[in-house]
Amino acid sequence: MNDSACDDVLIVKGAYSFLLVAPVRENFALCIETSDDEYIQGVHAGDVVVVSAPGAGPVEPALMLLDLVRTYHLPVIVLPRNHPGSKRIPYVISVAPEIQTSCSIVRGTHPDQHLICSSDELAGLTIRMTREGIAISPLPDALIVEKVK
Repeated sequence: MNDSACDDVLIVKGAYSFLLVAPVRENFALCIETSDDEYIQGVHAGDVVVVSAPGAGPVEPALMLLDLVRTYHLPVIVLPRNHPGSKRIPYVISVAPEIQTSCSIVRGTHPDQHLICSSDELAGLTIRMTREGIAISPLPDALIVEKVK
């Protein structure tokens, strides 16, 4: 991934998990694949992309996932409830005008893009783009927000 791809990416760090947050650069159709159907969601420049790492891990694969969806428009795959593979998914992604974090959903099983699985320390955040840039609220003092280098 080249450096310019990370210029507008923020990382929100807790003690043991993180989120990557970036604006959508262009309009595209996001395919959301489930075991039963395919949904097509219109994504617009100015929407927000969030990658969640509820159990931490390295940042590089999360950046790759963000780039695969935001730049290359790869489909998002949603597993059925109780799928054994959901326990092994280290990163999840959502794309929408506004995204809320929740620790009460199972990784990789929620097709609604306005909601993303997070750790409990990052739960309850609302993330959206404003004219000033990325807005995250509420933003507890315990969280660190930095630009990704």
